[in-house]
Amino acid sequence: MMKLKTDQSGGVSIVRVGEERMTYPLLGEFASAVSELVAAGRLEILIDLAPVTYVDSATIGCFMDLYRQVTAAGGRLKLSGVQKRVETMLTMTGAQNFIELHADEGSAITSFGA
Repeated sequence: MMKLKTDQSGGVSIVRVGEERMTYPLLGEFASAVSELVAAGRLEILIDLAPVTYVDSATIGCFMDLYRQVTAAGGRLKLSGVQKRVETMLTMTGAQNFIELHADEGSAITSFGA
């Protein structure tokens, strides 16, 4: 079971990941949580990665798939609380060219104009 919590801040849905390592076995549950938000018409989505110190390539692929899904629905998907090692992985794969990264949740929420 993945530790996940979804909160609402104004018009922004925040998916809080409560794991230190995001790896392939946990992704199904994570992707479903985001997909359910999109299906419910919640298209301003922030993924809070504050506790996450490691992501694998499957996780980055998952972020990109979700980014495309949310964008196709007319929404926006952003990441906050991105730690240095995770940011390095995102940069190496080019994911940060698509997905906006924010140091903290407050600035991320403000960036939605919520």
